Amino acid sequence: MIRALVVAAVLTTPTFAVAQSLEIQSVTEGVWAIVGEMEQRSPENLANNATFGLVVTEAGAVLIDPGGSWQGAEALHSVIRSVTDLPVTHVIDTGGQDHRWLGNGYWQAQGATVIASDAAVQDQQTRASMQMTVLAQLIGDSLTGTEPAHANVTFSDTYTLDVGGLRFEIVHPGSAHTPGDSFVWVPERDTVFTGDIVYVERILGVGDQSSITDWPDAYLAVEATGGAHVVPGHGGPTTMARARADTYDYLMNLRRQIGALIDEGGDIMDAPHVDQSAFSYLEQFDSLAGRNAQTAYQQMEWE
Repeated sequence: MIRALVVAAVLTTPTFAVAQSLEIQSVTEGVWAIVGEMEQRSPENLANNATFGLVVTEAGAVLIDPGGSWQGAEALHSVIRSVTDLPVTHVIDTGGQDHRWLGNGYWQAQGATVIASDAAVQDQQTRASMQMTVLAQLIGDSLTGTEPAHANVTFSDTYTLDVGGLRFEIVHPGSAHTPGDSFVWVPERDTVFTGDIVYVERILGVGDQSSITDWPDAYLAVEATGGAHVVPGHGGPTTMARARADTYDYLMNLRRQIGALIDEGGDIMDAPHVDQSAFSYLEQFDSLAGRNAQTAYQQMEWE
């Protein structure tokens, strides 16, 4: 059962911090966002530099994203125990980034069923070696215990999970930050967990695994839920209006700016200089804006 005293504290206090830079925030009845750092992966954050979701039902808890390492998953479990004694029965991987799946093994060892899209699993398998190598450099001994482990249940486009009287509609709308990104819509709680389809407060990252072409449509699929509560992949719980401003508007501006550059005959070296200044308020803007522009150019020149 949910610990009444702890829940009361959550509902009367905006946030409280526990376990390796993770902050748990109440979203609505039985729903929490577990917000990690917006900086790079580190030994201190255990590769949990992202936002995770938790829904507590009468029949157990459902975790959206498992953490970026075995120890990162343990840290998440510590946070979860601060609001419920119920077991985590299901974990949903929303994509192929390390913090969306490399904690799977820990949760499977606890008896949880892990769910992911087919495209996410394929991406995880493709990038597992690279991700483990990079994490060994970034988090060092904090990677100890982590072994790649994949979902017990996979799906192509949609999957519906029923737990404790709540329906979890898991949708893979297409490529976004990674090829297998999914979002989770919980209509009875009017809440959507977006995974890496939505970033707020910090600039999103357009990597080689991303799709600058398909990502805007993936966002629109999230928006079509009409969810009153949005738990993004990075940043704190938010509104759909803020999600649109920080993610969709950024993507569309980048597409317009790079499209105009290509039409004018500009090359990839000019890409970092396109105008993204309207989004300079986002954290990590100086670090990522130029790289995003060059990756967008590489992808769009062949459209």
